[in-house]
Amino acid sequence: MRILVVEDDAKIASFVVKGLEQSGFAVDHASNGEDGLFMIQTESYDAAIIDVMLPGLDGLSIIAEMRKAKIATPVIILSAKRSVEDRVRGLQIGSDDYIVKPFTFAELLARVQALIRRSTQTLNPPA
Repeated sequence: MRILVVEDDAKIASFVVKGLEQSGFAVDHASNGEDGLFMIQTESYDAAIIDVMLPGLDGLSIIAEMRKAKIATPVIILSAKRSVEDRVRGLQIGSDDYIVKPFTFAELLARVQALIRRSTQTLNPPA
């Protein structure tokens, strides 16, 4: 399983990437919005974890562009923006889940696994 992490905070990105790799995922990392959008448009991922506040292109714009291009990769927003309005906007623009910073890796991992499990079941319905 391959995951894209788009996070500009080096400490958080390192923590998430290392944890996902230790959990058996192949992980690519982008530290800005433009690189994140390019990667999601040119590579195949089982899920993406995207911060909202990024240099250049923000995370919501990445998600909007993905959905406009019919890229169905499941997305978890990982953000310090915590108001109900921020979370609702993130979900309405096309993310599948929203986790507020600070967070525990165990919860992030469980949500990634659940998201992939649901998307795989949707793509491969039982006969």
